[in-house]
This record gives sequence, structure tokens and C-alpha cells, in this order.
Amino acid sequence: METLNFKTNIKTSDDVAAVTLGLNNIEQVDGWNIDTENPDYLLTVQTTDNRIGDLVQQAVNKAGFTAEPTDA
Repeated sequence: METLNFKTNIKTSDDVAAVTLGLNNIEQVDGWNIDTENPDYLLTVQTTDNRIGDLVQQAVNKAGFTAEPTDA
């Protein structure tokens, strides 16, 4: 299992709801979480395929938010 981390601008539960469908529709995503208490609003994605970073970013961007990869 691989973990991918992204800095986002997803700050509220409504924001989380807006990205939920897009992230859940990525087949290789086994689970994800957004820490809205973290100053970077950290999105953590669990996957078996660490090459899906672009798909995660596209899903978040499509919902109107940003996601930048980070080593956090």
C-alpha cells in the first residue's frame, strides 16, 4: 500500500463533499482523508498504484480546488 499526500485548499465539510465523488471514482484509490485541521489542508490517499497522482489532482481540480503533491 502506498500513501500519497497533497496540500489542498479544501477547508470545510462542504468542500470535502464537493471532492468526494471524484476521489471515490478513481479505481486505484483504496481510501482517502482530508485533514482540515492541518494548515496545509492535507489530503492523504491510500493506493496500490503510486502513479495516480495526476488523477487525484484532476479530480480535485474538477471540483474547483487545488492539490499539490507534498512529502508530508
